[in-house]
Amino acid sequence: MLVPRPVIRSPEADLSQTSDPPAFSIKVMTVNIHKGFTFFNRKFILHELRDAVRRVGADVVFMQEVAGTHTTHADKFDNYPDAPHYEFLADSLWPEFAYGRNAVYTKGHHGNAVMSKFPIIHHENRDVSISGPERRGLLHCTLKMPDQQPNVHAICVHLGLLESHRKQQMDMICDMVRHDIPPDAPVIVAGDFNDWRMRAHKQLEKGANLHEVFVQNHGRAARSFPARFPLLRLDRIYVRNASAHAPVVLPRKPWSHLSDHAPLAAEIVF
Repeated sequence: MLVPRPVIRSPEADLSQTSDPPAFSIKVMTVNIHKGFTFFNRKFILHELRDAVRRVGADVVFMQEVAGTHTTHADKFDNYPDAPHYEFLADSLWPEFAYGRNAVYTKGHHGNAVMSKFPIIHHENRDVSISGPERRGLLHCTLKMPDQQPNVHAICVHLGLLESHRKQQMDMICDMVRHDIPPDAPVIVAGDFNDWRMRAHKQLEKGANLHEVFVQNHGRAARSFPARFPLLRLDRIYVRNASAHAPVVLPRKPWSHLSDHAPLAAEIVF
């Protein structure tokens, strides 16, 4: 049975004076895996990426650009898995996973995925594409926590390249959080926001009371792109009814070789 990490309280804390359940935390990670290829698609590195994700030890992993299927890659690459990439990555370490198909093309499709050590009792992929060829979605998973803790709502996102599209897509995130999730439920929204102009913080805070964990802890979002020499703050982890402890950008080695985005990780406290 998976045991949530306890949150250490001071010896002076008198827990007998409150009926609130004790706090606990889970470790989350977000990474854009670029369909299992290195930058410019020069090399297929999904096996190396699986090993690196495992070493992080996250309870819940938010992934973007995950291949669901591709009909010709198996003929070109000897180690291309038969299973969808989210199943291959989850293997035996994350017994629960969900996939949201977004981009569909002649030879296959890709989208967002969530891997979880907790039961996923419901998931929905909501189409938030605006116009043109870009296909985008919000993968919303409800995670059942142990020991009668409230369910956690995890939303994996990969927003558009155009600012006007992102603004509309963030409005859709706010609508989902406000209308589809109980107001007292913990929420984690993570992924690749493509928000290089840093407009998301105010919009998501005002529209859904979502707060970015690096901003909470360090005063500003993390630099995550390009992974080799991060300059842009594109990847984010937002929370509601929760806080974060020690959010980090994962080390350049080996990640700059495995993704064009530097992954983020944090302990989320409920």
